Amino acid sequence: MCALMAAACALAAFPAAQEQGQSALAADTKVSDDDLLAQPVSANWTSYNGDYTGRRFSSLQEINVANVVKMQAAWVFHPGNSQRLEVTPVVVRGIMYVTSANDAFALDARTGRILWHHQRPDSPGLLDDAAAHKNRGVAVWQNSVYMETDDAHLLSLDARSGSLRWDVEYADKTKSYGATSAPLVVKNSVIVGTSGGDSGVRGFVAAYDAATGSLKWRLWTIPGPGEFGSSSWPGDAYLHGGATTWMPGTYDPALNTLYWTTSNPAPDFIGDTRPGDDLYTASVLAIDPDTGKMKWYFQFTPHDLYDYDANETPVLVDVADSGAVRHLLLQANRNGFFYVLDRTNGKFLHATPFVEKLNWAKSIDSSGRPLLTGRIPAKDGTYICPGIDGATNWFSPSYNPQTGLFYVMALEACNLYFAEPKPFVAGQTYYDTGTKLPPDEHSQKILLALSLDGKTAWRYPQTGQGNSWGGTLTTAGGLVFFGDDAGSLEGVEATTGRPLWHFNTGQGMRASPMTYAIDGVQYVAIGAGSSLFTFALPR
Repeated sequence: MCALMAAACALAAFPAAQEQGQSALAADTKVSDDDLLAQPVSANWTSYNGDYTGRRFSSLQEINVANVVKMQAAWVFHPGNSQRLEVTPVVVRGIMYVTSANDAFALDARTGRILWHHQRPDSPGLLDDAAAHKNRGVAVWQNSVYMETDDAHLLSLDARSGSLRWDVEYADKTKSYGATSAPLVVKNSVIVGTSGGDSGVRGFVAAYDAATGSLKWRLWTIPGPGEFGSSSWPGDAYLHGGATTWMPGTYDPALNTLYWTTSNPAPDFIGDTRPGDDLYTASVLAIDPDTGKMKWYFQFTPHDLYDYDANETPVLVDVADSGAVRHLLLQANRNGFFYVLDRTNGKFLHATPFVEKLNWAKSIDSSGRPLLTGRIPAKDGTYICPGIDGATNWFSPSYNPQTGLFYVMALEACNLYFAEPKPFVAGQTYYDTGTKLPPDEHSQKILLALSLDGKTAWRYPQTGQGNSWGGTLTTAGGLVFFGDDAGSLEGVEATTGRPLWHFNTGQGMRASPMTYAIDGVQYVAIGAGSSLFTFALPR
């Protein structure tokens, strides 16, 4: 009953919140196309990355270099059903939408009080990341809130009450599909992807009508028999090849192009069953959002043997060059190279290493292909850098157009990679076989600021074990906020990396910060461990 009458149940359970809850729900929750197209974001944060560019840059500047030292905790929300929040909240006109596992919440963004709570049980029988019930947030449009569930259902909830409007199963969990992403709304369509690349599934991106939930198109990311690229997938290997799409993409409305990234091929560490480049794994795909047709692709790691998926955010940046504007796509890839592409056509421009521990490739050639060193996983183990967690990973980078710098949390670490052929078995992970951390290996996280030519403007080494997964946010206040390797949210100067402020949450970070404003008051929020922390200047 509570799933259907979510608002009433939430307000009954939290009587102290009722008056504020009714006030907030009376506000205009409707999200227009203009709201979603706004660049950069300011008071609202309307999607996982803030706006369509993936830059995670906010024009807010009430909190700035001069006063951030005064910032303090405003409120803390504890959803109670996850120890590892990976969500980025969405905020529209004072209402915050947050997910935790399969639950969704609407909160008064001033106070953190619950307005409604939509409950859905965790799904049994899942594999890998989906089995951990990870959820990275919602998409919003009109008066609807959209979320993916761990078993790859797409839900449409009423933004005013949390009641369920429709529920579409877009992938079959019995075939080891799952979902961990936040959806993306583009032109009245809800775009979704799946997890399960390490479980032997065939990846895809799909679009559903935002009003009705009907399927508009599906783009398979592993070519079928007879299609271009199918030579890498003999027999039925294409059905288990990976290339899943478990992070939200970005979108250029002027080019009407969606940019979505794909995961590693399966099995991970042995490529005998998947000869060649293994399209379209470890790639970014440029997609027509109206038809689902691929415009172009760029593959970062052909024939990947190292689990170097490309699910990091493809960041869209426009820069002036000799009187013209260049439309670029930036990605700090898990393989250790920082790439710059022309996003109009996918042309490779350049790539530079951004970590020191990198031995799988010597460099990237003029066409964008890696020049390999010959190090591959072996039965007795091979020392390969970057390691299994990559030089970076899915946690968010950011780009500040005022500084011209790209901010990313990097990891200096290597692993021993082991390979031993194993057949595909339905219902089991498809790794062949795994990695270990060498006993004398020292791992370290470093916050980097990169210029568009790949040079390091500054670096801020972290204190910790190298196991944090916090992302970054940058603002017009001259700041970069990020989840550090010691369980703190930190704020540093965007131009120099000079540390200015931190707050110790006492929990590990597996989420990326965001910011929003209500009545001129700026807030910064991040998920840490099992709680969502929100900060503001004192009043």
